[in-house]
Amino acid sequence: MNPPSVVYLTGGAQGIGLGIAEHLLARGDCVALTDIDAEALAECRERLGHPERLLAMVSDVRDERQVAESIATAVTRFGRLDGVIHNAGLADPFQGPVEALDLATWQAYLDTNLTGAMLCAKHAAPHLRESRGALVLMASTRALQSEPDTEAYAASKGGVVALTHALAISLGPEIRVNAISPGWIEVGDWQKAASRMPVEHRAVDRDQHPVGRVGQPKDVAAMAAFLLSDDAGFISGQNLVVDGGMTRRMIYAE
Repeated sequence: MNPPSVVYLTGGAQGIGLGIAEHLLARGDCVALTDIDAEALAECRERLGHPERLLAMVSDVRDERQVAESIATAVTRFGRLDGVIHNAGLADPFQGPVEALDLATWQAYLDTNLTGAMLCAKHAAPHLRESRGALVLMASTRALQSEPDTEAYAASKGGVVALTHALAISLGPEIRVNAISPGWIEVGDWQKAASRMPVEHRAVDRDQHPVGRVGQPKDVAAMAAFLLSDDAGFISGQNLVVDGGMTRRMIYAE
């Protein structure tokens, strides 16, 4: 019997990341999970259980030393590293009019969403080469289409898509690299207790998705798990859109 896979996951204490961690643990993997929010980490440890297969660490993906140390700690704890999922990111896409966009806000989105992804790849690559593992970066459908006043978010996620194919070429054939671009994924009830919100969707919210519903964290988790698996062994350098078909629907103003 093969040993369980070891996956390093950033931004794993809430939202999509928490859904991914729950999915990976349920299939028997070991998960080294990081998040900047200590309160959310404490809650996720209690929710997820499996202390023998879960390592939850406070770490900031913008800080190279913390990224390097948390990856090293994961390898020390579990003895190997088979997959990396960079999910940490600033999630609010709206920053206001570009004329009023301050440089610090712009830089914060790039540092977290894009530079964090690069730092994970940089420090995980030696371990993933050894295991012939896989790297998954979280992009967004907003790398492909936009609403007004979302320049910093869109640029950071567009950078993730480009970084994905660049890394796939540089790190292959030993390491496969792919991105996931989620669409509307409802995470209101996947937040820490202090931030949790009741979830209610209107008919128009559901109807704009050809599948008839808004996305759930498990939808992204299933794709992430697939991309880490040997079943995805011929997939690299790709951006996989998980949006229920929403970005394929033409919408005209009434």
